[in-house]
Amino acid sequence: MDKVYLTVGGAEALREELKHLKTVVRPKIVQDIAVAREHGDLKENAEYHAAREQQSFCEGRIKDIEGKLSNAEVIDVSRVEANGKVIFGSTVDLMDEETEEEITYQLVGEDEADIKNNKISITSPVARALIGKQEGDVAEVQAPGGVRSYEIVEVRYEV
Repeated sequence: MDKVYLTVGGAEALREELKHLKTVVRPKIVQDIAVAREHGDLKENAEYHAAREQQSFCEGRIKDIEGKLSNAEVIDVSRVEANGKVIFGSTVDLMDEETEEEITYQLVGEDEADIKNNKISITSPVARALIGKQEGDVAEVQAPGGVRSYEIVEVRYEV
């Protein structure tokens, strides 16, 4: 398996999810299966089959998270000397040169990406255009509607 790049926050979130799955979700599913078995014939027992399906999903997610954490390269951006450049984990304030709207993104690993929380994958077109640039630079991004230009207003390295 390839290295999985995570921020400190992303690694912690995965550890919390793993703990929740193992200590809360898994025992509940085991209990649901036991209750469903008490209802008799398992061939036509929808509750039993649903609980087994949940168990399969839960175990798969646990293995997935354990695999990612075992291959994780956790990067603490607050300890990296980047000299004002946009790097993995940095938070970047941008201004769209056409609309003059400001947006803030944090560049994170693929598993942490969450556009609702302004966390974009390091492999996204916007992130790839920003890497290595500094405050005051302009990044050109090929978007579905054409090329967009963003001025880098500020680069921060916060956990």
